Amino acid sequence: MLQGRTVPWVCALLLGLMGLPASGSDFQHHRYEDMVRELFAVHSDCPYITRIYSIGRSVEGRHLYVLEFSDNPGIHEALEPEFKYVGNMHGNEVLGRELLIKLSQFLCEEYRAGNQRITRLIHDTRIHILPSMNPDGYEVAARQGSELNGYLVGRGNSRDIDLNRNFPDLNSLMYYYEKTNGRNHHLPLPDNWEHQVEPETLAVIKWMQNYNFVLSANLHGGAVVANYPFDKSRDARIRGRTTYSATADDKIFRQLARTYSYAHSWMHLGWNCGDFFNEGITNGASWYSLSRGMQDFNYLYTNCFEITLELSCDKFPPESSLPREWLGNREALISYLEQVHHGIKGMVYDENNNPVSKAEIAVAGINHDVTTGVDGDYFRLLLPGTYTVKASAPGYLSSSNTVTVGPAEAIQLNFYLKKAPKQNLKGKHQHGKKSISAHKASLKLGPR
Repeated sequence: MLQGRTVPWVCALLLGLMGLPASGSDFQHHRYEDMVRELFAVHSDCPYITRIYSIGRSVEGRHLYVLEFSDNPGIHEALEPEFKYVGNMHGNEVLGRELLIKLSQFLCEEYRAGNQRITRLIHDTRIHILPSMNPDGYEVAARQGSELNGYLVGRGNSRDIDLNRNFPDLNSLMYYYEKTNGRNHHLPLPDNWEHQVEPETLAVIKWMQNYNFVLSANLHGGAVVANYPFDKSRDARIRGRTTYSATADDKIFRQLARTYSYAHSWMHLGWNCGDFFNEGITNGASWYSLSRGMQDFNYLYTNCFEITLELSCDKFPPESSLPREWLGNREALISYLEQVHHGIKGMVYDENNNPVSKAEIAVAGINHDVTTGVDGDYFRLLLPGTYTVKASAPGYLSSSNTVTVGPAEAIQLNFYLKKAPKQNLKGKHQHGKKSISAHKASLKLGPR
């Protein structure tokens, strides 16, 4: 118990020595207009490394604003990974919202102060921060305040829909493909999916389609634990029983969760909010099965690896607790962000040195591929070890290489693909198209 109280105190002392505010005078809950003002204030203070953009609007018309940090805001630079933090998906789980506002201020202040770690992070990463995915729900919760807020008041959006149960269910399709040797990544969406999700969910999915995110975290409240995929169990629900539902990247997901937990001042201790999670981490389905959630959707529809961070026992903590929560999470937020630079990355070119987009990158022994972006670059998170990696694309001969990954920066591994003989193209293309349509027909994907 002494350790749990000592770490935040030491952090506060170090912040004081660094000239950063350790008191809680500037910590407060932000209503929508206040949050927007804070984001634009950060942009005003750091105009050359930030950009504010909206990914859409909530049911009640509030903008879903994102604050971007980069040395070239608004531009994807080849081989520079894209990272995102999403807060306040449940409107009454507010700590993540406040932490992301504070993180935005911190990144700007430390960059201006010449902090080498933060400067390098902003120069080498494109960081996207969405403090509130559910601003309408937040306003409902905030009207009651932290003292009176109930467990569910303001959780959903303006239509009282739980946004973390609102994404297309790709898990069922994935679990079917596992049995039939089907696709293992970028699964197809059901027909008319746009009409089956809420405006906030639609905005986030379109966001994922427009940016080639590599790593992400979704900030929640109500527990203290780092939760990793899959959230949905492969087994039928049996009351009182849960089952571990691992992804093909279970080892790296466990390491990502541990990175946050052990950098957090007390999450790794395990005992929090009356629950115990060994090392402060849990597989989602092992905790309880959740269908149509955002973190599983990220993994199955995009190149992005996402975990869910439960950060506070109290969903709407009082303002007086915010300084302690910031001190407890600050290093974890930065350390987790830095994980986007591990594994391998590279370019895929054709014989004429033109980048090849949508090429598939497969790692032997891990049944989950990633794809190149529009600029021909790819990013593949991996633990240290030696791997055989294959690049392939329609119309090209595949190419393989062996690479050894260390514990430091990502290893760059480029591929050069040669055109395949023309007589092989037609049959291969038709087979792939027929395979996907057959799977969709067998599952009768539609309104759920």
